[in-house]
Amino acid sequence: MRYALLAALGAVLAAGFVSAQPLDGTEQPEVNAEVMASRAAAQQFGKTLKEALQQAIKSGGPANGIVVCHDQAGQIAARLSEEREMLVGRTSLKVRNPSHTPDAWESAVLKQFEARKAQGEPVNQLEFFAVIDDDQGQKTFRYMKAIPTVGLCLNCHGENIAPEVDAELKKLYPYDKARGFKEGDLRGAFTIAKPLP
Repeated sequence: MRYALLAALGAVLAAGFVSAQPLDGTEQPEVNAEVMASRAAAQQFGKTLKEALQQAIKSGGPANGIVVCHDQAGQIAARLSEEREMLVGRTSLKVRNPSHTPDAWESAVLKQFEARKAQGEPVNQLEFFAVIDDDQGQKTFRYMKAIPTVGLCLNCHGENIAPEVDAELKKLYPYDKARGFKEGDLRGAFTIAKPLP
């Protein structure tokens, strides 16, 4: 579904950068508005998913959290995308679900995040945005906000995963690569795209 929506945005990958800076108050007002809306969408997605995961883990353990993530994360992203009229999702350099594989722009931003983290920037403050032209000449706003690995993540994404959790992961995600993380690592990023008028 994520790639069907991206295709509708018009082959954003072939584009060149028009603007790519952190928000400092000097960008055009419509870009500032898109950054603020994207930050809010990423925050809402993260908060809603975290609350659902915490509740599921509390009621049925970490294996239950996997089912919630599998069944509800996509629904949350789809609802936010519709409500906010933008494409909202998650991606990573080590994906659990192949449909969340980063496109070329997202991959480059994730690698930039890793480099910035290595230089000492806190993961929870990493963000990047750009206005790019797609192959149809449509300007599209793209935004990414890093997702840091926290203690809750380690149940399913850490180095030592419990056998029952491992079994559930293998059942629901046979192509899982999202393991081996440590607290403080860059787990992935929220990713947002919106065509501009």
